[in-house]
Amino acid sequence: SNCPLLTNIDVTSFSPKYTEEQGQRLGLVGWVRNTSGGTVVGQVQGPSRRVEQMKLWLRKEGSPSSRISRASFSNQHNISKLELAGFTTRF
Repeated sequence: SNCPLLTNIDVTSFSPKYTEEQGQRLGLVGWVRNTSGGTVVGQVQGPSRRVEQMKLWLRKEGSPSSRISRASFSNQHNISKLELAGFTTRF
C-alpha cells in the first residue's frame, strides 16, 4: 500500500544521533531517545520501503563506536498520513 508505515524501535548499544542522521538520510520522520536502561527507543514513519531499509540498517549497521546487540520492532502498521515532521532526538 502507498500509506506510510509506522514502527516503534528498541535497540541496544546505539547512538541516538547516528540513528537520527540515518533517518534523515532515508527521508523518514520520527524520533529517538536514550532510556535509563541504556537502550535507544523511538518511532519511525515513512514509505514502507524506506522504513524497511531503516530496520535493516538498525539490525546490521549501527554506529561506528557501538555494536548492536539487539534490535526489536513493535506496533508496526500503516497510517493514513505522516503524524510527525522531521527526525529528532528527544531528551
